[in-house]
Amino acid sequence: MNRSETGAGLGRRAFLAGVGGAVAAAALPAAAHASPVERAAAAAFPPNWPDPQPYGLADTREDLWPRDDNSFILPLERRPRDPEGRHVWMRDTYVNHFVVDGRPLYVATGTTRVPELDRAAPWNDGIFIWTSPSLRGPWRLVDTTGIRPDAERGKVWSPEFVDENTAGRTVVAPWQEYWYDQRFGKRGQVWAPEVHYFRDTWYIVACMGDHSQKVGSFMLVSEGGIEGPYRVVEGNLEKPFGDPFVGGPAFIAPGAYHHIDGSMYTEGDAAWLVLHNDEFARFRDDMEDIVPTTGLPTFRQTPYSPEPYLEGAYVYRYGGKYFLLHAAWDRTSVASDGSVRYAYDPPAPGRTQYQYDAVVAVSDTFEGPYSPRWTSGVGAGHNNCFTDHGGKPWATFFRNPNAGYWSDPSRLDESAVPGVVRMEWTGPEGERLYVQRRPGRA
Repeated sequence: MNRSETGAGLGRRAFLAGVGGAVAAAALPAAAHASPVERAAAAAFPPNWPDPQPYGLADTREDLWPRDDNSFILPLERRPRDPEGRHVWMRDTYVNHFVVDGRPLYVATGTTRVPELDRAAPWNDGIFIWTSPSLRGPWRLVDTTGIRPDAERGKVWSPEFVDENTAGRTVVAPWQEYWYDQRFGKRGQVWAPEVHYFRDTWYIVACMGDHSQKVGSFMLVSEGGIEGPYRVVEGNLEKPFGDPFVGGPAFIAPGAYHHIDGSMYTEGDAAWLVLHNDEFARFRDDMEDIVPTTGLPTFRQTPYSPEPYLEGAYVYRYGGKYFLLHAAWDRTSVASDGSVRYAYDPPAPGRTQYQYDAVVAVSDTFEGPYSPRWTSGVGAGHNNCFTDHGGKPWATFFRNPNAGYWSDPSRLDESAVPGVVRMEWTGPEGERLYVQRRPGRA
């Protein structure tokens, strides 16, 4: 990017620098009395940046963008559908690291599309998984040929697999099957899959998207290795997790919309489902459903005012703290002084989608209360954080092609990517995670 593309944030940068100077001045008396050991410990971590005020403004500084010096696109093995010379098209990129049989194993997945469509709607054809022994690769599609010799390699689940249903074993639930109408034709797609390894078992948490018969989150469990075969858990045989509510596009039938973008968080021998709209639930010990199944508890957060629609909720633990990630649209509008205002505002006339950001809050406990949110990554929304085999934090990004900055025709070829970016932790005092900023710029 060049300065003209993010220059509207520069006026606020000067303001932030002034705030930062005031904060530093206020801290001088304490710093003067700190021991050499305490000063050295504080210097080992980069500082927090003062947040734009009032709460809810977005931080657009260039250092919070995934860049060539802090990120890269995963060199995923191409499928026959993927054109040469271009990355695998992917939204909602998910990457994680596990230790399996004493060795590091990296997994990648995300929302993909069929060749004849320019997006993953009104239908797509399932979930693909890639694995690698290191973050840099080589990334290979999992070998599913032993399960489905004639199917596309790497595809572990799809509405296409409905014929595999048997008495007592459901691979595709009725509400997940493809269906047809006059307006859209073929309908039904799976979104935002995540792969988890828990108690020596592989799970996938994913979401049936807006064009499905019912919209919401579900879970699959493998009866073999990471390649499957997978089946739907008992709690999703009839519907997605949680209660239906009013939401989504107008073409979704009343009662069909549930909480989307489901995620899993594990700690010790326990596992939780994390949903958008602040909800979570603990999985049963047998991992076949959640408890309770209705009226789910909610995270205690510090909302914006007004609170916009947030997506991609994800909980990540690092440094003994819990980080709650959300995706939020940074929308531009005209401020009272005539300058450009960047904020996590709900849609309204005069507001334009600019970047799909990652906003993060921190807590001492899983359920909260969580701190005020901060901009963790510009254009890095709907992501997850993970720790590599060296103990360093990373996050994913995909550059949303549907609207805003990355939807510009000149940038579309660089959008919908399987990207990863290094994160930096501001230590046990700062308690923040940011996209890794440039040295000397923090």
